[in-house]
Amino acid sequence: MDFVAIYLLMLLCSNIFTDSFSKGIPQPSCIKSERQALLKIKQQLKQPNMLADWKAGNEDCCKWVRVFCNTVTGHVTELQLGSSNDTIASSRSKKAGSLKLGGKLSPALLDLKHLSYLDLSNNDFGPTQIPDWFWNLTSQLQYLNISGNQFQGKIPDLLTNQASLVLDLSFNNFTGSLPGISLNVTVLDLSNNVLSGSMSQFLCHKKHQMKLEVLNLEGNHLSGEIPDCWEKWRSLVAIELCNNNFSGGIPSSMGALTSLESLHLRNNHLEGEIPDSLTNCTQLLTLEFAANHLSGEIPPWMGERLSKLIIISFQSNRFHGHVPEQICGLSSLQILDLSHNNLSGNIPSCINNLTAMISRKMSCSKISYNTSKGCFFDNMALMVKGTMLDYSNTLGLIKLVDLSDNNLSGEIPEEMTMLTGLLSLNLSKNHLVGKIPSNIGAIKTLECVDLSENNLSGKIPDSMSELSFLSYLNLSYNNLTGQIPTGTQLQSFSESSFLGTKLYGPPLPTPKTPVPASNIVGGQVDNRKQVDWNFIWMEIGFWCGFLCVACPLLVTNSGDACIVHILTKLKIKHF
Repeated sequence: MDFVAIYLLMLLCSNIFTDSFSKGIPQPSCIKSERQALLKIKQQLKQPNMLADWKAGNEDCCKWVRVFCNTVTGHVTELQLGSSNDTIASSRSKKAGSLKLGGKLSPALLDLKHLSYLDLSNNDFGPTQIPDWFWNLTSQLQYLNISGNQFQGKIPDLLTNQASLVLDLSFNNFTGSLPGISLNVTVLDLSNNVLSGSMSQFLCHKKHQMKLEVLNLEGNHLSGEIPDCWEKWRSLVAIELCNNNFSGGIPSSMGALTSLESLHLRNNHLEGEIPDSLTNCTQLLTLEFAANHLSGEIPPWMGERLSKLIIISFQSNRFHGHVPEQICGLSSLQILDLSHNNLSGNIPSCINNLTAMISRKMSCSKISYNTSKGCFFDNMALMVKGTMLDYSNTLGLIKLVDLSDNNLSGEIPEEMTMLTGLLSLNLSKNHLVGKIPSNIGAIKTLECVDLSENNLSGKIPDSMSELSFLSYLNLSYNNLTGQIPTGTQLQSFSESSFLGTKLYGPPLPTPKTPVPASNIVGGQVDNRKQVDWNFIWMEIGFWCGFLCVACPLLVTNSGDACIVHILTKLKIKHF
């Protein structure tokens, strides 16, 4: 979940507005003691060229690159030292570079008493242990981002901050258990570290309502059951618990999170059914339960109570039963992934009611969620064109139906072709029969079609050759017959797209025309007879001429023997 970029953008706009508003008004110079603190910080850092104008001779530190001051008091309030913040820094100085900082963290940071914003993200401090004094900064900061470094060690309990705090410690090597947090932390991103243990101590036994709105624990080694004590976390808008080792069921107390918009539980060991209590989470936009062991039927109430859903990703579970027709009521749904389950029955013919998949109008490229600190962007992994890809910046543009690897039967409903904004359609590895819908070419936006390993019959519709954006096609192992329609797209695919069918024509190789066996055998026999008889008559002529000369000379018994010998030779040669 990328909430950092939009938060920084808001700050940039705020700074530009403040600078414009205060133009012509004398600005206070920075505080001398704070300038000295900044110089000490620079001394401990590598890549000093990145901070070239941080020098004693340049007295007004409020004009230094990556330093922001209060325009009234002159106190340093923000240090934007992340390597990805060049856009923001360049709005203040053209000297901002793309180099990464290294070296050591200086305790002079504590001398900046009015500092509320500190960004050290995506630098190169090496495998460094965070010093104990550093965590004291959280008592005054409103924003701390040290993500994308190689910081290590344990994270202490963070219980002292008085103001609301955005805390991003992701993509480091922190170990140990989850830290305790104060009720004022509003965003907590601990994703992609090496944290282990249970969530119980972190989550349960809270006396007051917590203000946390975003919780991201993805990509750690957390284990045990997800605790059933979410009642004190009602401000949560997004929960990201993917890629851990959680077991047990989805806790029913999650139904108390009525502000929840995004719930990601992918790639754990969760089992059991989806709890009915989630009917209370009516603000949900994203449900991602993929790659678990969840079972039971897909609840029909999802299509009735969770009417704002944009994404349903339930792939690689053990769901059974039919695809509920109530899902057709989700007019905002853009991604429906129910692949690799045990679903049966027909594909609902009402699927054309998924109106968000009908529009070809470009929607926002990102799916965002509002918090009191601004917006963050959702992200998830999707199987598209036979490859698992991570989507974040373009997730809002994806319109996908994947029902592959189930036990679905019946025909592909003609109504499917009314989803004219669809980018990817995967119905492979089912028991579908009948013909490919004749109007499939109406889905002009299709880039991926996989109908392989079904029992589809008939010809490939001519309209399929009109899919000019199609870059992945698999129709293999069906009962399809006839010639492949000519068209630039279909002829560009490999033979593997049509294996196991009775199709012919490019790109399949042209079979050699077989020569009838009777013609081959007959020709050989005729030729053989003609050659043999010519040879025989030549031999007979030779021997007759020889006898006419030799016989009058032979008057003895030895001459009779010679004639018998010659006739014997003729007889052998004749046969």
